[in-house]
Amino acid sequence: MQNIAVIGAGTMGNGIAHVFAQNGFKVNLIDISQASLDKGIAAITKNLDRMVAKEKITEQIKSGTLDRITTFTSIVDGVKVTDLVVEAATENLDLKLDIFKQLEAACDAETILATNTSSISITQIAAVTNRPEKVIGMHFMNPVPIMKLVEIIRGYSTSNETTNTIMSLSEKLGKTPTEV
Repeated sequence: MQNIAVIGAGTMGNGIAHVFAQNGFKVNLIDISQASLDKGIAAITKNLDRMVAKEKITEQIKSGTLDRITTFTSIVDGVKVTDLVVEAATENLDLKLDIFKQLEAACDAETILATNTSSISITQIAAVTNRPEKVIGMHFMNPVPIMKLVEIIRGYSTSNETTNTIMSLSEKLGKTPTEV
């Protein structure tokens, strides 16, 4: 698993993209407007600058992190050839269901679809796809680059394989995954 797409460049989405990119993953950051993407990249850059100033990372790590992030305003274009999509859009059920319908149509059948939701049923989201066994909650805590906890939330049909993959992936990010 090397290619990640993150939908939503707001506070949570840009933090998720930052953490994946800093850990060597190629990240496609997707949002509906270039202005939102620019703001998200600016936030990532500011957070990386803070880490450089505190000598937690080098300029080379900062540069590599930013180089691994590509921005898109199209879900279809942004999710091509991805192993995992993490949706971090606004907590709105209709919006999330619409996004997952688009992901179902645009993603390879093996792509795992995750949501950062903390309040919407994973089972309900998974029901709009033909791959409920590959839909999971991956709830990061804010601020994502600093907080270690990631809640892993299974839907009714989420497979053990999907859950184990996401648990392992979270550990590779330096996070502490907890199944809830």
